[in-house]
Amino acid sequence: MTRVPLAVLCVFLTVIPNAGAQTPVPPPPSRANAHTMEQRSTGRFDRFTMNYREVTVPPVNLANSNRIDSLLRAGRLYLSLQDALALALENNLDIELQRYGPQIADADILRAKAGGLLRGVPTGVTAGPGGAAGQTGQATGITQTAGQQAGATTGTVISQTGSTIPNLDPVLTGRLSWAHTSVPQTAAFVTGTNAFINRNDLANFNIGQSFLTGTSINFGYANSRAHSNSLRADFNPSNSGSASLNITQKLLQGFGRAVNNRNIVVARNQREISDLVFKQQVITTVSAITNLYWDLVSFGEDVKVRRQALELNQKLYEDNKKQVEIGTLAPIEIVRAEAEVARAQQDLTISETQVLQQETILKSALSRTGVASPAIASARVVPTDRINMPEKEAIEPVQDIVTTALSARPEIAQRRIQVENTKIGLRGSKSQLLPTVDGFINMANNGLAGEVNPLPLPGAAPGFPPVPRAPTAFFVGGYGTVLTQLFARNFPDYSAGFTLNIPLRNRAAQSDMIRDQLAVRQQEIGLQQLENQIRVDVQNALIGLQQARARYQAATKARVLQEQTLDAEQKKYALGASTIFNVILVQRDLAQAQSAEVAALSNYSKARVEFDRATGQTLPHSSVTVDEAFKGSVARPPSPLPATDPK
Repeated sequence: MTRVPLAVLCVFLTVIPNAGAQTPVPPPPSRANAHTMEQRSTGRFDRFTMNYREVTVPPVNLANSNRIDSLLRAGRLYLSLQDALALALENNLDIELQRYGPQIADADILRAKAGGLLRGVPTGVTAGPGGAAGQTGQATGITQTAGQQAGATTGTVISQTGSTIPNLDPVLTGRLSWAHTSVPQTAAFVTGTNAFINRNDLANFNIGQSFLTGTSINFGYANSRAHSNSLRADFNPSNSGSASLNITQKLLQGFGRAVNNRNIVVARNQREISDLVFKQQVITTVSAITNLYWDLVSFGEDVKVRRQALELNQKLYEDNKKQVEIGTLAPIEIVRAEAEVARAQQDLTISETQVLQQETILKSALSRTGVASPAIASARVVPTDRINMPEKEAIEPVQDIVTTALSARPEIAQRRIQVENTKIGLRGSKSQLLPTVDGFINMANNGLAGEVNPLPLPGAAPGFPPVPRAPTAFFVGGYGTVLTQLFARNFPDYSAGFTLNIPLRNRAAQSDMIRDQLAVRQQEIGLQQLENQIRVDVQNALIGLQQARARYQAATKARVLQEQTLDAEQKKYALGASTIFNVILVQRDLAQAQSAEVAALSNYSKARVEFDRATGQTLPHSSVTVDEAFKGSVARPPSPLPATDPK
């Protein structure tokens, strides 16, 4: 009998995790399909131990890509728009944070395959940083719950309604015990003694498995060896064994794959949602970086305007100073010119510091460590691209633009999947309305063997030999006899039947069904609201683009007018037909017109970015792919340095 406990003990020892073994790190999940994150066996015993070892998630990588170093030259960071976007895909922390979303969804798929409740996936999208004149964006987006997706959560609440999903992982249980009992007896009729002493050794195990069809199968094997001082036992010591098979099938509530695999389907849908959320994050970040870049370009142009205004005012100051010296101009005009120079110098300083602020914000968004690196912090950003206004806008029917937006916007695809997930959850609620009817079949084989009890039977007369025992020879033997009886099915047990549980009012299930149907209707309304909002976004973005073009054209005309007006006013002043005050006013008007033209061109670039976002065309128009964003590595090389310094 000792061989059986030792065998079971060896089995347990083989499945105990090796303390010195290294846990293999799973490869990064792929976007193309739902990777389950299940560990792969790499060694001889890994298939026994891998399910009980920790899956190590690699630490966060805070090193910047090599691209940023290749763009640094003599303390300057030369950036084209494509370089800025490439750096954002490789280093931006908002995108890096969102890369964990699909991995979380993969872990949920693994949990669902085991029959566990879903923990949900994060679906919030972080807006990119605002420019020097704006504020940093905050987290935005739509979140969904686990299980039924009826509320809002970030994936930390576990909940489920509907019929219970069975545990789909097989479970092995075992028990080894060695027991010694001493039981005083009030009568010796049963054991033949008033002090019953028994030694009982047990070695049992059971393995169970549930399936998506609603079927549960359990196989059990029980062994025991007893040795006692009982005078009436025919066999002492004795071995007994039992092998049992129990099958249970749900026939109404909880029946069928469609009911029991609903969390698996939802988890796979959530994996698709995670991909869409990642795409939405990339779109948001690309739009924000594009706006930051064009803002920096426009701020640089504004510096040129302010510097030109300062030069004009300084020239006027020098001319006035000479005229005062020769006595053809009143001294007060020098003071007036000095005040105008100071005002122009103030405007230039504000414009230059705004450029510095914008550079800091942009460098922080393009680096994993922000401006912690001294080389990056001290580097001046030199944008190599300029904002270009196309001669004509591409004319496309609004209906076609809206159709494109409805098919390309990731938000609408997310909402549709959420509606589908809620409808899938209705399967469980509908199943819970049914009574519980389970069919079962139980089968068992039993065996018993032992040695003839050497203790004398009680009741023999003194001086006479003990009464001989006459047990059936079929049971005499060791553990091999027990196994022979089990496999030969000499002592079988059978049972079959049904269990029935009918809730007479069933109000809880009806309540869940009503609420889940109402949740579907609410989400369908939300989907329609989102479609309506996308149509409004497209219309507003199209109108905003037209308005921005009109403002830029008007600002250009106003700037040309002010240049000609200043030239005429300076000629009149030279002929004595105008005053210095009028010249100063016209110079101010010219500076304002030039600044307004720069701002109008910047607003046009932002209107173009918003139009691409509203129509879902940000990534293709920016030459950005989601695969490169997910990998965090852009294949195209950095842009060549300009032949002349743009500054």
